[in-house]
Amino acid sequence: MSVPTNEWDAEAYHQISLPQQQWGLKVLERLPLQGDETVLDAGCGSGRLSEQVLERLPHGRLIAVDNSANMLREAKAALHRFGDRVTFLKADLGALELDRVADAVFSTATFHWVHDHDGLFAGLLRALKPGGRLVAQCGGGANLHLIHERAGELMRAPPFAAYYGDWKDPWHFAGPEETLARLERLGFEEPKVWLEDAPTSFPDAPTFRRFIQSVILRVHLDYLPTEALRDQFLDALVQKAEQDRPPLTLDYVRLNTDARRPA
Repeated sequence: MSVPTNEWDAEAYHQISLPQQQWGLKVLERLPLQGDETVLDAGCGSGRLSEQVLERLPHGRLIAVDNSANMLREAKAALHRFGDRVTFLKADLGALELDRVADAVFSTATFHWVHDHDGLFAGLLRALKPGGRLVAQCGGGANLHLIHERAGELMRAPPFAAYYGDWKDPWHFAGPEETLARLERLGFEEPKVWLEDAPTSFPDAPTFRRFIQSVILRVHLDYLPTEALRDQFLDALVQKAEQDRPPLTLDYVRLNTDARRPA
């Protein structure tokens, strides 16, 4: 069996992550900036959204954090023109050890990859300066339920079942109630948490296939030892998605979070 890793095909992600980019721009609209702040980008990925944050910080700085070396390498290339206004840090957001470094924390499409949400939000609270703001979005609730349900059926059937004996879900799709309670318990002020449906359709089967391969099913495919098995797994899911109405659509659900560290 192949060994699943935290690594991504960062180059592919940078090219195809348009849905994440579009959601992230809407999240960024919720973050008021004067232009001289230090912003912690919690899960910077390949740097596409980090660039947009930096454009709004002409006299500020960005701390770009990710747990993937590949993503950080891609982000460094994408953000090269900003020079020393960007600091890059490879770190697990569930165990972040930064103290009062940021005026704001910005994050999209990341928190659901962290299992320990108590550790996640405690670390982010600690990283904020007094009065600093958290503005974030990730997968939540019933996010991607249909494709995960179909993938689970495949994982329990031959010829795939033999390779998933020690499978553990790599994500945690939290709900608004548990997240709100967590923020209040940790000491955040003015917490607001809500879900938002974001169904996303793709123009053709090859585009859909490449997206789920690089983004949705990355960990699933790591368990399969041959390219032939991985292709068979992907093909089965694409064929089902083509029969949906609307076809080739992912049932994304986004969990939005706004809060402050007490002044």
